[in-house]
Amino acid sequence: MSFPRNREFQNYKRMANLKEIRNRITSIKSTMQITSAMKMVSAAKLKKAQDAITAMRPYSSKLTELLQNLSATLDSDAGGVYSTQREVSKVLLVVITSNRGLCGGFNSSITKEVIKTVKDKYNNVEVDLFAIGKKGGDVLSKQFNIVATRNDIFDDLTFDNVAAIAENLMSMYAEGTYDKIEVLYNQFKNAATQIPQVEQFLPIKPVEGSDSTEVNSDYIFEPSKEEIVLALIPKSLKTQLYKSIRDSFASEHGARMTAMHKATDNATDLRDDLLLTYNKARQAAITNEILEIVGGAEALKN
Repeated sequence: MSFPRNREFQNYKRMANLKEIRNRITSIKSTMQITSAMKMVSAAKLKKAQDAITAMRPYSSKLTELLQNLSATLDSDAGGVYSTQREVSKVLLVVITSNRGLCGGFNSSITKEVIKTVKDKYNNVEVDLFAIGKKGGDVLSKQFNIVATRNDIFDDLTFDNVAAIAENLMSMYAEGTYDKIEVLYNQFKNAATQIPQVEQFLPIKPVEGSDSTEVNSDYIFEPSKEEIVLALIPKSLKTQLYKSIRDSFASEHGARMTAMHKATDNATDLRDDLLLTYNKARQAAITNEILEIVGGAEALKN
């Protein structure tokens, strides 16, 4: 007498499994649409960001080269307060990450680099962080003191807005609040590769292996070299920070595009596997129903 009930229960169980698989497939298809859309948005933004950083790098490197060549012919103190080398007792690390996630290991690579830098170089000195980007600030605030955040910079990424941050950093160094300032960011290489960088921001790094005799001395400078250097130093520092943020911005979109591409591929494979499982289960359910009908018909004959 219990046989029909068991059969009904098995049929219900099969239907429940099929419905569950069908819901899972629908859910994965929705996820695929989201990841695919995010990939296309990041690809469009990456093109613009890549063009910007590619166009800026030659200018930034030439400005730095010019400043170094002029500084090499001057006394060590000609650079003013920004070139003064002090004993390091307090360090500020400017950490550039992103405001949003879903970009692979983009943010975690910088947080790991911060922890590694502090452990290797500044283990016995006081270290504070200046966070540009919400994700890095949220993670690192659990271990370090965050003195300031500027998460809004990515809403309007212009040279003037970045220059205001650079001036703030320069004043903190000039006032003696910090003895050294470094910038940590992801350098853009290509859409799939971002290279964590640690650059000294202040004091101005002295030229290594530079010989003043190598500098062309046939130029007539107007105004004097000292005045030119003092005018170039703030501009060079602002350009350096702007380049770092631009590099990080391009890296973020490259990392997100790659991550979303991989996510879409993985979702496609998972959807295909579930479709195969669903079709097999549906076919098995149909076959069982046919067998039950045939078995019932044979039983009636007997």
